[in-house]
Formats: sequence, structure tokens, C-alpha cells
Amino acid sequence: MNLTFLKDKIFFRAMLALAVPVAFQQLITAGLNMIDVLMVSQLGDASVAALGLANQIFFLLILFLFGTTSGMAIFTAQFWGKGDVENIRKVLGICLALAVSVAALFSLAATLFPERLMSFYTEDPEVIRLGSEYLRIVGVSYVLMAISVSYISVLRSITQVTMAMIVAISALALKTALGYILIFGHFGFPALGVRGAAIGTAVGWAFECVLLLTLVHARKTPLAANPLTFFRFDRAFLFNVLKTSIPAAINEVIWSFGITTYNAVYARIGTDAIAAIQINATIEELVFVLFIGLGNACSVMVGNKIGEKEKETAFEYSRRFTILAVTLSLIGGVLVISARDLVVGLAPLSPSAAFNLRNIMLVYALSVWLRVFNFMLFIGALRAGGDTRYAMFTELFSIWAIGVPAALIGGFVLHLPVYYVYALVLLEEAAKAVIIFRRYISRKWINDLVNSPADGESASLSKPEPAS
Repeated sequence: MNLTFLKDKIFFRAMLALAVPVAFQQLITAGLNMIDVLMVSQLGDASVAALGLANQIFFLLILFLFGTTSGMAIFTAQFWGKGDVENIRKVLGICLALAVSVAALFSLAATLFPERLMSFYTEDPEVIRLGSEYLRIVGVSYVLMAISVSYISVLRSITQVTMAMIVAISALALKTALGYILIFGHFGFPALGVRGAAIGTAVGWAFECVLLLTLVHARKTPLAANPLTFFRFDRAFLFNVLKTSIPAAINEVIWSFGITTYNAVYARIGTDAIAAIQINATIEELVFVLFIGLGNACSVMVGNKIGEKEKETAFEYSRRFTILAVTLSLIGGVLVISARDLVVGLAPLSPSAAFNLRNIMLVYALSVWLRVFNFMLFIGALRAGGDTRYAMFTELFSIWAIGVPAALIGGFVLHLPVYYVYALVLLEEAAKAVIIFRRYISRKWINDLVNSPADGESASLSKPEPAS
């Protein structure tokens, strides 16, 4: 394994400039989300389960938006490498049109029939009632959140990461403060419980959208233009962008439906099981902050290099990022094992939920390196190179042919404890790693989407030279 890149100061400076702000933002996000869960956990297992299951609706939306925006970011990163700001704005226009349309549908569903949505995950009437109250309030802010996600994704792809970080942290701080006040009824406000968490979240997203748009124009970023100009694209441009970005969105929808199916299985094992899963999810989010930062930096740097017609450098960058991320994930796993007693002690769970949580955290700690490996190859490499269709079919196979059947058999046929079902789901990650690594080393995933062959760019990648 060639590790001479560890001496490449230029690479590390560029990596840190992109990865650190994103990772720091994700750290604050994960930390404050964990505080939210711990605050709600004071209200009992049913409240934790309700908050977690209600957020599965948001989870479906945010992953569709992530897929859409990251698919669009393939183009904006490559256009940025080419120096084409006008087409970056057009891609943002397509992204906004799609993201806002889908968010509006989710908003209608969450506000008009939340009980039906909650009943998919659980039969517990108290969990359904609490979750429905949460969805009715949070759902009204989905469209504003979609606008923010679209702008933030494009800002990151053109290396404008600091502004996105400042806005997101400010909104999260407001969300958490309001949640603390309204959940427990401090400073003269009524104690609203789960509804208080929902109000804090909705206000935080609205604030994020307004602040972000204000700063984009006040600081005269490349996106500071008349929004009407974002939609001046022809049909050929639209279809070219959608042909690559829609598979990325479908990829995330496939994955998110798989994850929500897993959670439905966990919830039907028992309320104590899903409560443990939801608290472990905050640990997963906390551990993954660094890798989201690295994945974002990898995607941007690889995309920029492809746009600059430097395909070999793009492949070498993806290799470096993957080695770094997997190494750091092994350290993260050790930290999770060491923190199990602390986490269980912080959350006042029932004895059965606490027992489940300890074992789920152990399984996660032992498998985090595999998840990170797949994440870096999917997001940092294949998607950045425009190989979205291959990634989509791989996701479809691994989740629905392996992961979901394993969860259903473990939960409903073998009647295993939740931590064993959680472990069985990892068969999906193992299969995915084998498939995607073969694609990665073939280099067929590197596609220049913004330079035409007339510019002297070959459509296929030449045989690689040994990395220095």
C-alpha cells in the first residue's frame, strides 16, 4: 500500500479546508441531536420511540434531498473545476425545482395524515399519538429546509463551506435552545414535551433558510444572482443533468426505504428495542461526523479534478481519502466500545432497553469500518465520478435482496433479540463492499460530464500509471 501521500502538504491543506468545516458542522449537529434525544428520553421510552419513528418521515425526505443535491453536486463540482459559474446556477435551479416539489408532498403527508404514517412503524397507540403531534408541527417547515439543503450542497461543491457551517450551527443552536425551553417549560413557557421539540425544530429550519439566503447575497457569492436566472436552461441541459442526478436520488430513496423497513422491524420487536436503536442512531451520527466531512471533501476534490481533466489525480485522491477514513474508523470503533457505560448511564431507559443499547453499540463499534469503507467509495468516488446508475443498482441489490430479508427473517421468523437482527443487517454492507470495490478498481466510474470530446478529452480513462 503506497502511503507516500502522507507527505503531500498541498493535498492535506486542501482536504482540511473542505473537511474540517463540514465535519465540525456535523459534530455540532450530532451533538445537539443527541441532546434532543436525551432531553426527550426524560419523558420515557414511548417519547423516544415516537420522536425517532416520526423522524423516519423526515429521514426519507432528507435522504431523497441528499441524493438529489449530491447528484447535482457532481456537475457543480466539475463545472467549478472548469470555471463555469453560469451553468452552476442552472444546476442549482434544477435542484431547487425538484427538491421543493418533493418537500411539498412530504409536508402535505406529514400534516394531513400523520397517524397513517406512524402506524406503518408501530402499533403502540401512545407512540402513534406522540409521533403524530410531532409530524403535524415539523411538516410545515419541510419546504424551507429543502431550499437550505439545495443551496448548502452547491456551496460545498464550489468550496464555500464556511458559510454553510456558520448558518447550520446557528440554526441548530436556536433549535436546541427552543427545544430545552419548550420540552420542559422553562422561563414561563408551558411544558409541551414532544410538541416542544417539534416547534424548536421547525423554527430552527425556518431561521436557517432565511439566514442562508441573506448571507449568500450579502457576501456576493457565485450564487448571488436573480433566482429567475437559475431556471434559464434548455431541455438538453435538463435531461443531461437529470440522467446522472436522478439515479443518485433513487439510490438514496432505495436506501432510506430499506432503513425505515429495518426500523419498522425493530419497532415491532418492542418499544424498548426501538428506543435503544434510536439512541444508538445518535451515537452513529456522532461517530460519523468526521467521515461525512472527509466524504464531502473527497467528492469535491475528485469532482474538481475531473472537471480539470486530471482523471489520474482524481483516482489517487479517492484512494488517499479511503485509506485515511478506514484507519480513523477503527479508532472510532474503539471509542464507541469504551463509551458504552457512559451512554447507557446518561439515558434513563428501562433495564431491557439499556441491555439492548449496550449490545447494539458493540455491534456498531465492530462494523463501523465497513460502513465507512462503503461510504467513501459510494459518495467520495463513484458518485463524484458520475457513476450513479451502477451505485443505484448495487444499493438496490444489497438492501432488498440481502438486508431487508435478513431483518425480516431475524425479527419475525427466528424471533431474535434486536441486537442480533441489527447484526444480521450488516450482511448487506459486506455484499456491497465486495461489489463496489471491484467497480472502484476498474476505474470505469470516472466520467467527465462537463468537458466535451471536442475539448480533447477522451471518453474513457487510459490505463493508470503507478501512483507516486
